[in-house]
Amino acid sequence: MLTTLITLLVAATGTSADVASKQVPTGVLRMTRPKYELSTRNSAAGISKGYGGSKGKAAVQSGVPGVDSLQNWTGSFTAPGFDFFGNPQSVWPFEMVGRPPERGDVTVINTPIIPVVVELLGPDGKVAFFNGKPLTLDPSQFIRPVIQSPEFEPFPYATGGFTQFNDAMFRTEFADRITRHGHDNGWHTLLYPRVKKAQRMQIPFGSWFFGVHPDGSIAFALVDESAFVAALFPTTVPVDNTTVIGAAELAGDMTTRDLSALLFNNVYLFQGTTANCCVLGFHSYDFEPGDASNGNRERRFVFSYASWIDPGLFAFGFEDITALSHELSETFNDPFVDNQTPWWLSVDPFFGFSLCQDNLETGDVIEVLSSTPVFQVQMHGFTYHPQVEAMFSWFAFESPSTAANGSYSFPDETTLTTLSPPNLLPGCTPAN
Repeated sequence: MLTTLITLLVAATGTSADVASKQVPTGVLRMTRPKYELSTRNSAAGISKGYGGSKGKAAVQSGVPGVDSLQNWTGSFTAPGFDFFGNPQSVWPFEMVGRPPERGDVTVINTPIIPVVVELLGPDGKVAFFNGKPLTLDPSQFIRPVIQSPEFEPFPYATGGFTQFNDAMFRTEFADRITRHGHDNGWHTLLYPRVKKAQRMQIPFGSWFFGVHPDGSIAFALVDESAFVAALFPTTVPVDNTTVIGAAELAGDMTTRDLSALLFNNVYLFQGTTANCCVLGFHSYDFEPGDASNGNRERRFVFSYASWIDPGLFAFGFEDITALSHELSETFNDPFVDNQTPWWLSVDPFFGFSLCQDNLETGDVIEVLSSTPVFQVQMHGFTYHPQVEAMFSWFAFESPSTAANGSYSFPDETTLTTLSPPNLLPGCTPAN
């Protein structure tokens, strides 16, 4: 449908006409189903460098060995299932941000907020203009609302307490592990935001489309995933400053100890064709080799990409920090994007949207559900819309759930009340 609309808008040749041909109706996004992943998601770390590969993990309560990255802890759960290739598997290792719940520590994770200004380039290689206005998306106006949002400021939750959104989510997920003999051990995992220098991303002509506000100014951009990734990840060793992440690393604004948040203004991705739209965000890490200065440990710069979402662009209440909350929550639960789980199936009972995956991505389960996928939080005279998240117990196929109140979703416990069908083969077909 989106491709058809774009085709109808193609104009005559010429620079202005070429730019105009890339305009799509603003309301078209309401006809798409938002997504939060890359087609290359599991290989996004170290993209174009030939890095990556699997690693061994043990069911121990300590960080991943041999890695220079943010504070993390490991564990495992047991459940029948099948791996990516259809082989039976019952033990599922995982890694998460912070320290183990039983320790009762307060872990503070530095969270650089890096605004990314996106410029859409015309056929001449310069910033394109439409109706006399540059096709530039600058997130600077949203920095303060983001810093003041429930991602970074405390709010009273029915479970988890008066704290940040992701900390409350963690404390709800692992309520059985932080309470002993009726006493809370004080376990917290908190984000410490600091705004860093803005970075610039230029997208070449032919790799973008755009929508406009009634006054003719740009409302959003649709960017080809491949072009976005090429402008995001460094491709050389050592890194240079020609990409967003490379420049931020060289400036010291992204370090291996951080969970960096790359903040965009209504920039969404399509995969291959505009008919496959829209990715609202993803989380990953940039892989860089170690050297003698860090004990030759591989370096992992963990980050999330998410856009501030203007109201009304998408259906089902996805707006403001929905994408940011989705990605930060998933990073807490899967910082290195490799936490495999038994295959699970999430199906919306009203529209039939479905998602079949085998990873511990807490927001993906909810993104296809039309009933209360977001949770409203009123702070500073503004209503925020963080996304509801699935609990660890849902992925571990625990019945009853060991989360607070036996819940499978947070903060709205009514969003997810049943488990996926168990023991599914790849593609979510029944094993028997």
